[in-house]
Amino acid sequence: MRIGQTSFLQFVAEIAASAVGFVATIYFARVLGAEVLGYYSVALAVVTWLGISGKVGLSSAVTKRMSEETDSYAYFWAGASIIGSIFIVLAIGVFVFQSRLNAYIGEEVHLIVILMLAAVLCNSLFNAALQGQHKVHIYAVLKPLKIGGRAIVQVALVVAGLQLSGMLVGYSSGWMLSAFVAAVVLAPPFERPTRRHYERLVDFAKYAWIGRVQGKTFSEVDILVLGALVSSTLVGVYSIVWALCSFFLIFGYAVSTAMFPEISKRDTNDERGRVGTLTTEALSFAGFVLIPGIVGGLLVGDRVLAIYGTEFIEGQYVLPILLFGSLLYSYFDQLLNTLNGIDRPDISFRVNGLFIVANVVANVVLVEAIGWAGAAVGTTISAGMGLVAAFYALRERLEFELPLAEIARQWVAAIAMGAVVYPVTTFVGPPSESLESTAVTAGIVAGGAAVYVVVLFAMSAHFRNVVRNNAPIDIPRVTGR
Repeated sequence: MRIGQTSFLQFVAEIAASAVGFVATIYFARVLGAEVLGYYSVALAVVTWLGISGKVGLSSAVTKRMSEETDSYAYFWAGASIIGSIFIVLAIGVFVFQSRLNAYIGEEVHLIVILMLAAVLCNSLFNAALQGQHKVHIYAVLKPLKIGGRAIVQVALVVAGLQLSGMLVGYSSGWMLSAFVAAVVLAPPFERPTRRHYERLVDFAKYAWIGRVQGKTFSEVDILVLGALVSSTLVGVYSIVWALCSFFLIFGYAVSTAMFPEISKRDTNDERGRVGTLTTEALSFAGFVLIPGIVGGLLVGDRVLAIYGTEFIEGQYVLPILLFGSLLYSYFDQLLNTLNGIDRPDISFRVNGLFIVANVVANVVLVEAIGWAGAAVGTTISAGMGLVAAFYALRERLEFELPLAEIARQWVAAIAMGAVVYPVTTFVGPPSESLESTAVTAGIVAGGAAVYVVVLFAMSAHFRNVVRNNAPIDIPRVTGR
């Protein structure tokens, strides 16, 4: 399967998953309110960080070593044994410090946290193996399955009156379902790992772990900081804003997920020119969805947030800031993806270290100084610093072109979209959570997206070629740059 098709399949699967999650989140926001969502978000952030501690870069190492196509399953079982051992230690730690953990989250959920930790570690291991075996198309399909199953269980448990506990147990069910299906697909035969397998895993993981920290620092540190410094209601509003930003990050993640095994394989074969071309392609499309998302966030952010409930409209002021930070992070992520693909986790380690320190410090300082909006500003500043550092680090080791013209065309298309959308917003009524207002907002968003794609298709020969080369049907040629 071609990389473009794999990326597109990944994107479609992510969109389907996000659509399910979007509808479920609207239900939870309206039924439970911002305060319970605040507790829920903090609990998920805690599990996320415990999960990172449990993987310490091993999932990335499993993907990398299995993608090299030698002794694949020996690396899988080596990773499984290490992760299993770390889980036992972490579970004991959660049980010992349960009182402090429960006080921070706001509810007694330590046993559920242990269950969630086991689920996330299993899911991470099996999904890493799928990617390492170049089964990215299967990995992509698991995402909507995971989120769909999770949403069904969560809704059922919330209806039954379990609220926060139901939300957390339901979230675990999605991870467990995904891990089970991946295990069935892989059916990993046992290959006894040797000391060499453990050493090569650890050699990559000792640098790659910080990459996992980097990713979750971007999406979770602000939640953890806000959880300690502001009300749960504001944390809940901020988490909804982050949910929207996560939707716009989907395409960039799809590109990097599809690119990594190919970059790793090309580098192993010493095809550096091809690696540079793949990096340029990744950068060309990292902002494909985020750039119009920023323009849309400025124009209709209040209307979109109102769908969750009027108490969430307050988040309209931080939404554009976080979207811009997400754009910078998407480019940053593509560059780090290449650094890891060319087996330079040591360089990624240094760049990630800078990003993590900057993110934590900026969030704490700015939240204390200007309130909850400081979390969005701090996250954006740190993403920009990480992008600059990653660019110079990679440029010293690989020749690649910056697709500035293509990025500029995406901005022009997004501005054209805004020129069409803005007059419409002045004629429709104020945002609300009513069905009529929701339908109007959906129409505006869909129309704006159509304008963006059509304008970009007309302007960009590169975009047309990518669409034409990966489309299942023949598309007529259009002249243009």
